[in-house]
Amino acid sequence: MLPRGFLPEDEELESLVINCIRTLAMDAVQKAKSGHPGTPMALAPAAFVLFDKFLRHNPQNPNWSNRDRFVLSAGHASMLLYATLYTNGYDISIEDMKKFRSLHSLCPGHPELGITAGVETTTGPLGQGVSNSVGMAIAGKWLSEHFNRPGHNIVDHLVYSICSDGDMMEGISGEAASIAGHLGLGNLIWIYDSNSITIEGSTSLAYSEDTEMRFGSYNWHVEKVEDANNLEEIEGAIARARSESEKPSIVILKSQIAYGSPNKQNTCEAHGAPLGDEEVRLTKEFYGWSAPGDFHVPPEILSYREEAIAKGSETEALWAESFRKYSNEYPELAHELEMLEKGELPEGWDSDIPSFPYPSDPVATRSANSSVINAIGKKVPWFMGGAADVGSSTKTYLKCATSFSAEDRGGRNFHFGVREHSMAAIASGMCLSGLRAYASTYFVFADYMKPSIRLAALMKLPVIYIFTHDSIGVGEDGPTHQPIEHLAALRVTPNIDVIRPCDANELAVLWKHVMGLSDRPAAFVLTRQNVPVIDRDRYAAAEGALAGGYVIADSDGTPDIILISTGSEVHVCLEVYEKLRETGINPRVVSLPCWSLFETQSQEYRDRVLPPSVRVRISVETGATFGWEKYTGSGTTARAYGIDCFGESAPYQDVMNNFGFNAETILKECLELLGN
Repeated sequence: MLPRGFLPEDEELESLVINCIRTLAMDAVQKAKSGHPGTPMALAPAAFVLFDKFLRHNPQNPNWSNRDRFVLSAGHASMLLYATLYTNGYDISIEDMKKFRSLHSLCPGHPELGITAGVETTTGPLGQGVSNSVGMAIAGKWLSEHFNRPGHNIVDHLVYSICSDGDMMEGISGEAASIAGHLGLGNLIWIYDSNSITIEGSTSLAYSEDTEMRFGSYNWHVEKVEDANNLEEIEGAIARARSESEKPSIVILKSQIAYGSPNKQNTCEAHGAPLGDEEVRLTKEFYGWSAPGDFHVPPEILSYREEAIAKGSETEALWAESFRKYSNEYPELAHELEMLEKGELPEGWDSDIPSFPYPSDPVATRSANSSVINAIGKKVPWFMGGAADVGSSTKTYLKCATSFSAEDRGGRNFHFGVREHSMAAIASGMCLSGLRAYASTYFVFADYMKPSIRLAALMKLPVIYIFTHDSIGVGEDGPTHQPIEHLAALRVTPNIDVIRPCDANELAVLWKHVMGLSDRPAAFVLTRQNVPVIDRDRYAAAEGALAGGYVIADSDGTPDIILISTGSEVHVCLEVYEKLRETGINPRVVSLPCWSLFETQSQEYRDRVLPPSVRVRISVETGATFGWEKYTGSGTTARAYGIDCFGESAPYQDVMNNFGFNAETILKECLELLGN
């Protein structure tokens, strides 16, 4: 355990820091005319104890690798975090807090990664933060196992999260807590603010479970604190949680929302609205906060900030000296850790990525993907992931590694169970800790993952999603398992590369792009059914896919018609291409595996691939036609050929033919567009 607070035992100073956090939160919400003041007022003592007595961090270097992680999953209480960071010396000012919730503020309405120093992950949608924290704890266990050596515990940080009644109600938190307990993540501590209030009123309206029993059944260590203002009880509970190394811990903290407010304490009115000027004045009187004006910071707080900065610098310096000794003894491992932290890849990481010769038997892109990820896995030790109970179908198992478990912390295959939503959030937490994590399931279940995918895109995390069973090609499982609208839904999400390769070689090439990403996630969308390996001597090289879209089969001179396609439908378009040429028509086929990547190319390149002068165009894709007008244009010479209804249950060839995804039907569509 770390030493107790680095300041003298001074109850007046402790009270001053706590009330400074409370009053800054009240004032910021009041000035912004919106926000959530009640939870910061209730939880200021817990935040103070955690940062002062336990949390290992350095305000001058918030991203120091072996810092303890703190996640405010109850992101609506963002002013609790901002005010706590301020009092602990982070690069956040009173002026920043005065701009709480204003345009381009360093204090946005909910904590956002990359905006405010000390914010570990973007939170707000409830349940996301605690689920990210599970991924961080998994990463901490794996990193410790991989890098630590006798006498050198260079990775031994803990992960803390403050969560709310709302977090507990969201299903994702149950998924995450279940797997955390199963994995015995003793480096994870949640502090649950049980204030029994939500927006609509008392939690008794919708929530009556026994949280202690629930988490006990999850294999968690449980602590209870009946008074959120009792610093000694809070400190003791966290200390006992820290000493439990075989299980994750939860501290159930009974608090009073808007503590000290004469008229709004323990009411839902204090959850998501300013207290009002008069109520703020009365509450400050209760705290004994007699300072004139708003945003007052006593000089003692400035001294506290300075000592927090000094303590943080000293803590990191001690670790840096340990790391220097470790580097001398284990230079290769030290170099690996440095690469991981910088987001770099080992030299030659892609040297064994396979190419797929022609001619060869057709192969499903999910199967080809297994060969590719296994080649990468042998070269990149921190490349890892798993599936939501369908790894044998998505073929995402790394043969060079074992499975991560409570007994095997070095495993790189993850069995997330049937927990798609938390799997995606956990993968984000792993990625936030430097690992190159992937998460896999059937494409239709991207619906269950979408909130976490969206936040990964918002945070610019290079998480990799591997979706298989990508279309009506799923076949017999029918419309419940046939994703129709999912490509469109993901493509309209900002800052994510959605990749639907046409064959094994396009897939292999695009993995080289994805592994190089540092500022956005990527989603591979792969077939269940076998698709031909395209003859790259006859048609364009697969490297063209690195531009997101390319001419895979060209015309003689200016094309009469352009067929644009993705995935398994590209080979159908190539069949049509050959048939059109036999009739004297000049066609062009464009493979467009990644729209977002194509849009980053120069206008000149895009116009070369899709010349504006060629107005006769057809897109061919087994999904919703929404969005395709960007590339086909509109009018009588443009057509988006797709599926704007649900699928059917039958063998996949029958379903494909039923919806007209064959060369004969597409040829007829093309001739009609050409007026033939």
